[in-house]
Amino acid sequence: MSERCIFCDIVAGTAPASVVHEDERTLAFMDLHQFHPGHVLVVPKAHRVDARELEDDLAGAVMLTVVRIARAVTAAFEPEGISISHAIGEAAGQEVPHAHFHVWPRYFEDGLLRVYLSKSASPPRDELDEQARRIRERL
Repeated sequence: MSERCIFCDIVAGTAPASVVHEDERTLAFMDLHQFHPGHVLVVPKAHRVDARELEDDLAGAVMLTVVRIARAVTAAFEPEGISISHAIGEAAGQEVPHAHFHVWPRYFEDGLLRVYLSKSASPPRDELDEQARRIRERL
């Protein structure tokens, strides 16, 4: 990931964007790389690398904007579904080091990535309980 933050430039108004929504803490704008019309990005105006860095109140503001955008995209484009995604780190596909959520219309047979690529693992309950314990201890 590069050091320059294009999303900070968009928030500052020094880079162009097709803005959908702006409030005190968030900005939503059209993604330049669309599989379907209506693909929107939602970002916090404050620079945070990913969702783990969002303070609780900022996380709430971002998610509220995500939900509102999902409703508006549904009304405007009438997709068969909506995907909401957020990648953390390059291994997960994060390309811009500024927290952002994709809200994209989905259609049956659109050929786009589903959550499970193929057969997923189904661990026994005791393994799931152990995973839950490890996460719970760190909350």
